[in-house]
Amino acid sequence: MTDLLTGKKEEAATASEQVISAGNSEKDDAKIRKRLQTIYAEIHGLKGLSVRVSGGIVFLSGEVESAATETMALAFARKVEGVVKVENTISVNRELQPRLRAMWGKIVKLAQQVLVGLPLFLLALFILALFWITGRWLAARQGLFRRIAPNHFIAHLLGQLTHVSFVIAGLVMALSLLDATALLSTILGAAGIIGLAVGFAVRDTVENYIASILLSLRNPFEVSDFVDIDGHQGSVIKLTSRATILLSPDGNHVRIPNAAVFKAVIVNYTRNRERRFEFDVGVDTDQDLPAAQSLALRTLLAVTGVLQDPKPLVVVQSLGDSNVILRCYAWIDQMQVDLLKVRSEAIRAVKSAFDHAGIVMPEPIYKVRLFDADALAAASADRDAGVHAGRQPKVRRTADAVKPVATGDVSVDRTIEDKVKASGADDAADNLLSADAAREL
Repeated sequence: MTDLLTGKKEEAATASEQVISAGNSEKDDAKIRKRLQTIYAEIHGLKGLSVRVSGGIVFLSGEVESAATETMALAFARKVEGVVKVENTISVNRELQPRLRAMWGKIVKLAQQVLVGLPLFLLALFILALFWITGRWLAARQGLFRRIAPNHFIAHLLGQLTHVSFVIAGLVMALSLLDATALLSTILGAAGIIGLAVGFAVRDTVENYIASILLSLRNPFEVSDFVDIDGHQGSVIKLTSRATILLSPDGNHVRIPNAAVFKAVIVNYTRNRERRFEFDVGVDTDQDLPAAQSLALRTLLAVTGVLQDPKPLVVVQSLGDSNVILRCYAWIDQMQVDLLKVRSEAIRAVKSAFDHAGIVMPEPIYKVRLFDADALAAASADRDAGVHAGRQPKVRRTADAVKPVATGDVSVDRTIEDKVKASGADDAADNLLSADAAREL
């Protein structure tokens, strides 16, 4: 029952909204007509319209120059209080001559506005051009920025930023002179949206460019440094605005994006003059290990290129199935000798010293134990004789019995450095590595 009463009330309210008030009179119609005639008389293009009002309904007739003028007349009529409906009988004049006159009037008016604002516009254009030329002139003074920046790349970047700053300042002053600061806000907003979209589209390129700037401010390596960047080894040729170029030991060019270089673990083998090398030597399990270690240590000290300080080191690394592994460590000065050559000579010298001293370096041997009585007796006899099957007799000699081993050429190999120079590493204009830049420890 309640729902039924509610529905009837809603229907009654809707009906009341659709009912037109019966209080309209001829006096009210006259007021509406007078009000519209007053409005139309003040607007060009609407003066010739005829207005008739009856019972709150407005009848418009006459001729206008364009559809836009017709729409404007209807909008004014609907806004007047007391108007129930607007009947439109307005016609649009399609004749050529009136339209040409209207167009010519607009052109004359626009020309007058341009002539009035021309001096102001020329002054604004002069200000913008002055700031543009000044910024460009300052950007070309690279000597000024080179006093601040560590390399050509940063100096050129500072010059570009200076030029852009002057152009923006000139644009702001010109628009302020023209009283068009709202246009400046629109331009900046559009530039921000465009910049955001472009930033997402070229995110990797922007990241790479920023990494180049950071790497150029603090160089992690120099030209010809031998480095390892995420497993890529080679001598540094140059650091460009996009990538780091390496020359591998095989003579191949390796190009690594600077974004990857900036985030990578970098091992610089050249930053310290002293560098250590190592190699393993296997000796028989029955050998005198302290004597073998002492012999290997003295042999390393006698090799040309091996430094006395830090002192070489020989340690027992591990125990194998049929031998003991001795690991030899030694230091060199990379500026004086070549690492690979000294390591090669050290291995050869230790091997020769062990051979001369009778220290056996066996190959893997597997012992087969037989539980037959005759085989056990034969094995016991062999042990008593001190000879193992397939082995040479052990000879224990003193250190005085060791003959010195002649060392070959250990001079620094400059082949890769020469190739690095030939690859354009000296071109300072394209290389972000600079002697003036800060160094990372």
